[in-house]
Amino acid sequence: MAMARRILVVEDEPTLRETLAEALEAEGYRVRAVGDGRAALAAFRADPPDLVLLDVMLPELSGIEVCRILRAESAVPIVMLTARDSEVDKVVGLELGADDYVTKPFSLRELSARLRAIFRRGEQLAAEPTPPLVDVGSVQVDLAGHRVLRDGREVAMKPKVFELLAFLVRHAGQVMSRDQLLERVWGYDYGGETRTVDVHVHWLRAAIEPDPANPTIVQTVRGVGYVLRRPG
Repeated sequence: MAMARRILVVEDEPTLRETLAEALEAEGYRVRAVGDGRAALAAFRADPPDLVLLDVMLPELSGIEVCRILRAESAVPIVMLTARDSEVDKVVGLELGADDYVTKPFSLRELSARLRAIFRRGEQLAAEPTPPLVDVGSVQVDLAGHRVLRDGREVAMKPKVFELLAFLVRHAGQVMSRDQLLERVWGYDYGGETRTVDVHVHWLRAAIEPDPANPTIVQTVRGVGYVLRRPG
């Protein structure tokens, strides 16, 4: 890497923290590793990284609380590490704005692939041409400004939910499978967790649909995936 990307590793278990730091440095990343939530916030604010690898179970401040604070301050990608194979932990992390999660135990190869996918997706988004405001019914999507307006009022939206909306807007009328969305929005080039897509579609509908229980904009195509239709 000409300009090595910086990763902040937040993990309280010393052996795993050192292993992660060494493995990531061997791949060319610049790594700073800390062992608790308060140290994570201090390190982030002193030298903002390009990505945060964040354990859920931390002393001082939990990873969930750190994620909430970081997301309020920055759109930096956040990957959560959790020892629990729990839907609740995963959904809470995603709801707070985490970009991905990895359940322990995990392989370093899998983790590395997920990090590359996140960085690759960021590069693709930066390279895509940006049209002006796009009207979707009563919703206006400002792709350049990363803003969504509904009836003239700005709608709060998590970064990954906005990325999903932006992708669907750019491909309005095209039915996208969950695997396609994982590849194009999350950057996965392998089978991922399709439940992630469903959770984000649920939040997207809550933000833009007049009646989220009966969506008219982001519609489900049974057995296939989702499609964005512009009400006309």
